[in-house]
Amino acid sequence: LHMGKTMKEDLTVVVKYIKQLYPPEFNVFSTYAELYHNYFASQAKKNAESHLEDKDIYLLLSWVHNIYPKDMRKDHVLAEELEKVKLGSLLPSSLSKELEKRYLDSEEATVKNSLSKCLDKEIQRWKEDKEPEKLNGHFQSELLAIFVIQSIYSGQKRAKDISTAVGEELSHRLSKELPAFLKSYKDAFEDFKEKSKKHRYYKPILIANINNCWNFRDYAEKNMAEKDDNKASILSTLGNIENSGFDVLLQQLFAQLKPIYKKFTENKWDSSSEIMNEIIKTTSKHISDFRTLKDPFYHAIVEKIHSRLVKEYIVRLLKRKVSLKTPAQQQNLAQHISKNAADLEAFCTSNGSQATWLNSALPKLAEIIRLQDLGAIKIEVATLATTYPDIRKRHLEAFLHIKANLSRSELKSILGYLADSTGSTPPGAPLFSNINVS
Repeated sequence: LHMGKTMKEDLTVVVKYIKQLYPPEFNVFSTYAELYHNYFASQAKKNAESHLEDKDIYLLLSWVHNIYPKDMRKDHVLAEELEKVKLGSLLPSSLSKELEKRYLDSEEATVKNSLSKCLDKEIQRWKEDKEPEKLNGHFQSELLAIFVIQSIYSGQKRAKDISTAVGEELSHRLSKELPAFLKSYKDAFEDFKEKSKKHRYYKPILIANINNCWNFRDYAEKNMAEKDDNKASILSTLGNIENSGFDVLLQQLFAQLKPIYKKFTENKWDSSSEIMNEIIKTTSKHISDFRTLKDPFYHAIVEKIHSRLVKEYIVRLLKRKVSLKTPAQQQNLAQHISKNAADLEAFCTSNGSQATWLNSALPKLAEIIRLQDLGAIKIEVATLATTYPDIRKRHLEAFLHIKANLSRSELKSILGYLADSTGSTPPGAPLFSNINVS
């Protein structure tokens, strides 16, 4: 700093007062500039070849790439004269490259180490007998994502402050660190999930970890290129953590719902409104626990519940337990299904489900049961297949068991129509492909 300040001040005096005292051919400014530069460069070289701490390497590289060429040589008083002198760099290229490598190795190791310590602290927190902190009503370890992202970002910024090339090299090296950290985080989360089921705050910790994914997801979406493989890896790992957490949170609810759904076929769909009320009441108790999820995750879990409620209902309709011979009986069942569908939709929508794509499945099935005209049934089947392209013949055949007044040829005709109108492309949001027909 002293040498830099002295060189800048002295050369300013040369430009302003001394240069005009000599004839131009003396190139007096060049003489001064070269002597100062050579001395400064020899001292920089001497320092570079001695044992340096990491912060000293950073400072020396900052002088070589940044402070010396930009702050001093581009000084508004000196720039024009220094352009004519062509002084070169403070350090030989080979020595500069060696320092850069030492700096990059050290910075990479520092970031890796701090991320590893951060994960260890987080795992330790899970083991404590404490409820996770809440922010705006949501469980989370807010500092985890902030610390991890900040560690990587700060490292990249420090390197970029040395030079663009050094910044790019460190960014390239650190680009693998976030995906690697998240994989370790996922493994630790899975370990906790399996081994800590009796932990007093098991569910709140699961919810906090799902919520932690949001800041990582937001960072990747906003700061990484669409074609970056690391981005795909990060989003995939986060999706695994989220879905793995959702599966555990929903286990108890789905286990409680199964025997209630069985009542539909056991009672031949009599008192179906009461059964649907029981399903809604049971689900409602669980949904209140999920309000501690951040909004995107709350909507995602409610959508999973919505999908499961509709799917389980369809499963019961495909069980071949009910076979109705008269149009009046079929009309009656269609009314029950329509009423159940309306109640289910109202419940899920009021609890924040945005899965509107599910809402037409049961009404369309009810309509197929209600209709008696073969042509009208075929049109309704075609509409159903367009909306839910993953429906297959086996699903429709099991469902049409309900309509016992269809002749074999009529049944074959309807099933053939489905085959013609169903595309082979998998749907974005599957419904029927998750349903096995026994």
